[in-house]
Amino acid sequence: LTSPAVAHYTITPSDAVDLPVRPRAIYVNAAGIAALQDNDGEVVNYDVQAGAVLTLRPTRVLATGTTAQLVAWY
Repeated sequence: LTSPAVAHYTITPSDAVDLPVRPRAIYVNAAGIAALQDNDGEVVNYDVQAGAVLTLRPTRVLATGTTAQLVAWY
């Protein structure tokens, strides 16, 4: 992944549904906690600040535990 993102969408956290498109990065619109799930189903809660760019590619952003407002870049 060496090219920049070409599209984006507001992430709607869900405990049951994966992200519609796996992002290249996540932009934090509003600070809070981001509960991110990886390929192996492991969930880690990140304390994130507004304006941060997370260079992670989660499969899912869980509703349980997520308080941040996030935007996916892909």
